[in-house]
Amino acid sequence: MTIKLSTLLNICAFVVILNSSALAQQSADPHFNARVDTPAFTKNFPRVLFDEAHNNSETPNGRYKPFADLLFNDGYQLALNRKPFTKESLKTSKILVIVNPLGAEDVDDDGADGQAFTAEECEIISDWIRGGGALLLIVDSAPHSLAAGNLAQGLGIEVSRGYATDPANSEKGANDPSVIVYSRDNQLLAAHSITNGRSDAERVNKVVVFNGQLLKGPTGAEAFLKLADTAVDSAAPEKSGSAAGRAQGIAFRLGKGRVVVVADAAMLSAQVTGSENLRFGINSEDFDNKQLTLNIMHWLSGLLK
Repeated sequence: MTIKLSTLLNICAFVVILNSSALAQQSADPHFNARVDTPAFTKNFPRVLFDEAHNNSETPNGRYKPFADLLFNDGYQLALNRKPFTKESLKTSKILVIVNPLGAEDVDDDGADGQAFTAEECEIISDWIRGGGALLLIVDSAPHSLAAGNLAQGLGIEVSRGYATDPANSEKGANDPSVIVYSRDNQLLAAHSITNGRSDAERVNKVVVFNGQLLKGPTGAEAFLKLADTAVDSAAPEKSGSAAGRAQGIAFRLGKGRVVVVADAAMLSAQVTGSENLRFGINSEDFDNKQLTLNIMHWLSGLLK
């Protein structure tokens, strides 16, 4: 697929802004087209519980509104969680979505990298998954990855403090090695139910990840966004930070349930940034991030085997 010049310019400008104090200007794209031509559910709408109780920096009324709108249009019923997790709060939900939790109120506050979840909550979530629930965990690099550390560890997931760079597979127009392209051509986009979809129309061929961290799942986990051996962990010591065996998107079954973990929040929402409202995320027509988002939800809800 040929990348349009406008897309390259948007990515270039986004990367400049990402590395500046203008990061706070990021917001949900108000013009994002969240339409789904053929909704997956027209009855028996699966209940999705979206977490807002753990100082989450991404919420359905904030930068994750495009994600929430897309799910609603695909036939999901959304509910908000604003209290610590309990068995009671989870039992009526099919899918739990947790995005960028923090150990403090703001990303710059002391303790932001502290544990966002209690040991009891971690156990409750794990038991709920094993009983048939499904979790979508989306965590950027530190402090978010560290704040989700005990939850991830309890599920057998390794997260990283830093972000991945890979000059060999980065988007050339972005001129930033942390903007990594996963495609059928470079063989980093693995064949999986999530990338194959239910039909050719749902097949994912190319996605982009912005400044994402590094993941490793438990035994049996499948990496559908597999980092190349040329990728490096930005937080690791020089010459010893190879990302071989790591990923930025993994899926696995746990008991009767399912788990998907994604290493970058921007890639599953539609955002704009800067004074020119430059677009990045699932609002790009040149990448399949929008379809990937739908396919992840289809796998978690059991539509994809």
